[in-house]
Amino acid sequence: MIGRLTGLVIESAPGQLLLDVGGVGYEVEISLTTYAHILEIQGLETQGLETQGPVTVHTHLVVRDDAHLLYGFASAGEREMFRTLIKVNGVGPRMALGILSGLDSVSFARAVTGNDVKALTALPGVGKKTAERLIIEMRDKVDSFDVDVSGSDNLSTMTINVIEDAESALIGLGYRPQEAARAISRVSDPAEDVESLIRQALTILMQSRQ
Repeated sequence: MIGRLTGLVIESAPGQLLLDVGGVGYEVEISLTTYAHILEIQGLETQGLETQGPVTVHTHLVVRDDAHLLYGFASAGEREMFRTLIKVNGVGPRMALGILSGLDSVSFARAVTGNDVKALTALPGVGKKTAERLIIEMRDKVDSFDVDVSGSDNLSTMTINVIEDAESALIGLGYRPQEAARAISRVSDPAEDVESLIRQALTILMQSRQ
């Protein structure tokens, strides 16, 4: 089992990564959350560029009759969530990767614990029955994942509607869903209104791009 890879990014695109590890090129399928993380830590603004420093991804190998597929994740927590997702009836590796592409680990955990069927059905390939199944089977498991929940305690003081409206506004401004969710989770001063939350999240987003 290949559990982790550290190497240089030779090629990158949304959902795909070619990693050079000691002269061997590994093709790795990644979530959009992991892809955005790789661009962020490498200081890259565009896709497809070779990075200057090493990148580490936590991996999960899926063996099929016709292929060996390697999936990579920016954190051990995201990989653990992927492994738990594919154990849910009706959720395969592709769908699990799509779920983690549409919502980062913290946002997914929030949707599950908040019984947010709407947020889950907005993900590609996830219908209402699958969303309900995810909530039932994942509710007792998300707390055990090693995810970056900095700022998540603050989110408990905000209403779900305020969070959703702020995320929608940020997406409308051109930010990716995972960027918007991550910025809101990092707000240090809980906001009771949408406008205040948006301003604080925008400050975090602009600082991360400097």
